[in-house]
Amino acid sequence: MTDTKEIMQKLTGKGLKVTPQRVAVYEALATTYHPTADEIYRKVLENLPGLSFTTVYNILDVLVTKDMAQRVKTESDIMRYDAVTDHHHHLYCASSDRMEDYFDPELDELLQNYFEHKQPNGFKITDIKLQIMGQFEATEKKPHNK
Repeated sequence: MTDTKEIMQKLTGKGLKVTPQRVAVYEALATTYHPTADEIYRKVLENLPGLSFTTVYNILDVLVTKDMAQRVKTESDIMRYDAVTDHHHHLYCASSDRMEDYFDPELDELLQNYFEHKQPNGFKITDIKLQIMGQFEATEKKPHNK
C-alpha cells in the first residue's frame, strides 16, 4: 500500500491524526523491504528535509503501537521495521543482510497443534514468530527497496 489516500485512510482508521510526516514515514516503510529507522529517515528526507531522526523514530513507535508496523530484530542485532502486520515469519540471510517475509499456513498450523499438546509449564504462548536463518541463492547484497 503506497497510495497516499490509502495511507491517510489507514491512519485515520487507527485513530491517528494525518500529518505529512506520518504519511511520508509510512510510505517509506511500505515501499521498502524491512528498512531500519535510519533508512526510512534518509528516504523521507528527500521530500521533508527539515524532519528530525527523532520524529521519524517517534512516528515508527506510534505505528508499531497502533499495529500498522512491527519491529523485527536481525541476528546481528539490527532493528528493522515491517509494514506487513499479517501473521508471518521471516527468512534472514546474515551474509547479505537480506530479509524476506515468509507465509506458510501449514507451518503455522503445525506449530499451533504442537504447542497445544506441549505447552511449556507456567508459560502461556500468545504468538509464534520465526526468523529462519540461511542463505539465499543469490548472495550478493540486495537493496531493501521493492
